[in-house]
Amino acid sequence: MNKPSTFTNELQQQDQKVVTGSEMLLNGLLMEGVECVFGYPGGNVLYIYDAMVHNRDFKHILTRHEQGAIHAADGYARSTGKVGVCIATSGPGATNLVTGIATAYYDSVPLVVITGNVSTAVMGTDAFQEADIVSMTMSITKHSYLVRDAQELPRIIHEAFHIANTGRKGPVLIDIPKDVSNQKMLDQPVSPIHIRGYHGDPIPNHAETDRLIQAIAQAQRPVIIAGGGVVYSNASNELIAFANKTNIPVATTLLGLGGFPSAHDLWLGMPGHHGAYAANMAIQNADLILSIGSRFDDRVTMKLDGFAPQAKWIAHIDIDPAEIGKNIKTDIACIGDIKAVLQYANTLAVTSQSSSWIAEVQQNKRLYPLRYNDSDTELKPQFVIEMIHETTQGKAIITTDVGQHQMWAAQFYKFKHPRSLITSGGLGTMGFGFPAAIGAQIGNPDRLVVSINGDGGMQMCAQEMAICAINQIPVKIVVINNQVLGMVKQQQELMYERRYSQIDLAGSPDFVKLAEAYGIKGLRASHKEEAIRIWEEALHTPGPVLVEFVVPTEENVYPMVLAGTTLDQMIMGDFE
Repeated sequence: MNKPSTFTNELQQQDQKVVTGSEMLLNGLLMEGVECVFGYPGGNVLYIYDAMVHNRDFKHILTRHEQGAIHAADGYARSTGKVGVCIATSGPGATNLVTGIATAYYDSVPLVVITGNVSTAVMGTDAFQEADIVSMTMSITKHSYLVRDAQELPRIIHEAFHIANTGRKGPVLIDIPKDVSNQKMLDQPVSPIHIRGYHGDPIPNHAETDRLIQAIAQAQRPVIIAGGGVVYSNASNELIAFANKTNIPVATTLLGLGGFPSAHDLWLGMPGHHGAYAANMAIQNADLILSIGSRFDDRVTMKLDGFAPQAKWIAHIDIDPAEIGKNIKTDIACIGDIKAVLQYANTLAVTSQSSSWIAEVQQNKRLYPLRYNDSDTELKPQFVIEMIHETTQGKAIITTDVGQHQMWAAQFYKFKHPRSLITSGGLGTMGFGFPAAIGAQIGNPDRLVVSINGDGGMQMCAQEMAICAINQIPVKIVVINNQVLGMVKQQQELMYERRYSQIDLAGSPDFVKLAEAYGIKGLRASHKEEAIRIWEEALHTPGPVLVEFVVPTEENVYPMVLAGTTLDQMIMGDFE
């Protein structure tokens, strides 16, 4: 019989409970309010998974791939505003998370990513399934921890959640060697957070906001570009009040959609690469550009030296000082939490001299709406998106993958509320949309979640249909099937003189049969009447349903601004 160690005997003589590093990890996650963790086990996290057996309060969803786990955690975080959590083992388990970490990092999504590692005794020896995941992800994490002593876990967990969800939000990595996860220690209370040199939310500089208000008073053609920061800081109501008081039209970026209601008279649509005519022309003719939580990325600005050529003032409200002036020279910099900055600005806000300007931009909106050539013989993807919008009244949570369907969803689904569009913006990650929908549905069990995918991206994480079926997660899975890598085809058509290369997806599986193989109801439509009927059937079917809409291969996304051209050089397609 093995005798208990002297260390264990000493611990048991004390009043505090003896726990392992793994038990402390799970308890710490529960103390942070974690509702669900997404993960995939492996050898170097088995102590952590063993601790789950006796912890009935801990909820874990077993995905079918680590990338599915982190995208689900991401969708949970974006849709709820809470920190998403995922777990993977060392080596390939950890490296399979890298794309998801980068996806969250570029879009400022708060995640705590937990990875296993080999035991500390063999670290650095190229042991089986060893990978230095901390070094690999240093440029795409907000902070990283390599835990060498389980005594540090309570502090590290508490700090990780604080760092992930304050300031400019983002992913934090906790790497735990196998022996540390089994190290015995005394259960201990969490200490107050004090991170030397780290300041979460900078205090807004009111003097700069005062300058902004003065510029607005002088401006005659002002425009607001509202980005994802408005959504992440829960500042939608403050933005609406600010726009109403100042009478400034608002364009919302891809990640900002829903941060300002699409039905508002001052809303111009989405700007940029596939932006609305009214939004792009307003930016090009504005004398004041105010970016609120948008980082002037290249898909919004397009050709930098031709961006907003008539602007006398460029103002920027952002929580991250590093974004100020990074891409566009900034005249007025309001650094701080957007909600706090706008709350102060609303106490001073004045109406801009923009009456004739508002009439001009609204006329552009009427004369040049988003349009497409509908058909009685073919099922157009834009019609499908409009149908989904009308039947859900714009109230659903929509997740998308990346490609043409993503842009059609952004253009033709009219978002009413923040956190209603879950999509990969900065990294443009195919395979993101469906697992993100699973996370969004778990975080919002009483809301309808619709996952809109292309036939390319759907195949990158299709295996996660298993967990929808097993757990009866009622996501409505839409596949816009044009049998081609549509966005790549469109670029090859317009910029590579129709030299099509490696874009044919005609050999893809039968998505209806694939869904049925996983135990999910599958439906298919190829014309309007059929589409309307089966979509209604899907909405009234409990549990998950996959609906495949067969659409023309030739359909393109317009408007479009080609790389190297300016926002006013839009290709309007058939409505040139």
